[in-house]
Amino acid sequence: MAADEGSGSGGGGLMKRASERDDSFKTFVWNSETKQFLGRTGASWFKIGVFYIIFYIFLAGFFAVMMTVFYQTLDTSSLPKYTPGGGGSLLRNPAMGFRPLPRHENVESTLIWYKNGDNDDIKHWVESLNKFIEPYEGTSEAPSGQHATDCNEDKLPQENEVCKFEDKWLKGKCQKSEKWGYDKQSPCILLKLNKMIRWEPEVYTSNDELPSIMPLSLQNIIKDYNSTEGKIPKMIWVSCEGENPADQEYIGPITYYPWQGFPAYFFPYLNTPGYLPPIVAVQFERPMSNVLINIECRAWAKNIVHDRQNRLGLVHFELLKD
Repeated sequence: MAADEGSGSGGGGLMKRASERDDSFKTFVWNSETKQFLGRTGASWFKIGVFYIIFYIFLAGFFAVMMTVFYQTLDTSSLPKYTPGGGGSLLRNPAMGFRPLPRHENVESTLIWYKNGDNDDIKHWVESLNKFIEPYEGTSEAPSGQHATDCNEDKLPQENEVCKFEDKWLKGKCQKSEKWGYDKQSPCILLKLNKMIRWEPEVYTSNDELPSIMPLSLQNIIKDYNSTEGKIPKMIWVSCEGENPADQEYIGPITYYPWQGFPAYFFPYLNTPGYLPPIVAVQFERPMSNVLINIECRAWAKNIVHDRQNRLGLVHFELLKD
C-alpha cells in the first residue's frame, strides 16, 4: 500500500513539473503582466525592427554602389577589359577545335568511330556536322554572317562589319549533300580556331620565317605561292598528320577546303554581331580501315605556340572506321 502511495506521489510530481514548464513557455510567448511578446515589449520590437530595416537598406545600398563602381570598369556591351590582343589577359595563344564531336555519353573522348556502310552508325556524325554548318547557311536562329561583306587581303572589314564565310566554299565530299564523305569512306573533319578577342596572327611573309618543324609538304606549298605570286598569302596555315610513323602510313592522302588555313583578314575577333569564324574542312581521302589512327592538326603563325599538354595551337583526335 505504501508503495502504491509513493508511486502516485511520484506521478503527480511529474505532472506538476510538466504543467509548470508549459506555463513557463506560455508566459515566454506572451506575458500578460508585462505585456511582452517573446521576451520583448512592443516598443522593443519596434526599435529592433527599425534597426534591421535601416541596416539591410544600408547593406543593399552599399552593394549596389560597389557593383556600379565595378561595372564602370567593364564594357559590358561588347568587349571585356582584359583581352589577349589588348594586354592584361592570361590568354596569349589560341587553341583549335574540331567537329564532329563524339556522342554525349563519350563527351571526354576524341575518337571518331563509325562503321562503313552503316547509315544508322554514321547518322550521329553527319547530323553533328549539319548542325554545326547551319549558321554558315543562314538557316539557324543565331545571327548569321551569310550576308556579311566580302573580304580579301586588300579589302578588310570596316567597323561593325564581318567577313563572309559561306558553306558553299567547301568542296569535294566535305558538303552536306555528300554526307561529309562518311558514306563514301572519305570522312571530313571541320577545324576552327577558338575565338580570342583582339588577337591577331603574325603571319609568315618570307620563306626564311618558316619554322623547321613545319611539315615539308606545307613548306613547299607556301614556297610555291611565294614563287608564283611573288608573296605569301596572309594566312594562319593548317597541317594535319599522323602522330606516329604508323599513323602517317595509314592516314592516306589529305585535301583541305576551301584553303589550307584561315585567312588573316578574319581576325581580330571583336564580338561583332554576325561574326562566323572561318573553318577548314579536312578530307581524309583513303584512311586505312580497321585501324585506329592518331591525328594531330596544327595551326601555324609566328605568334602561335604548340603545346600538346595544354592543347594550344593544335588539336588531337583519333579516327577509326570499321
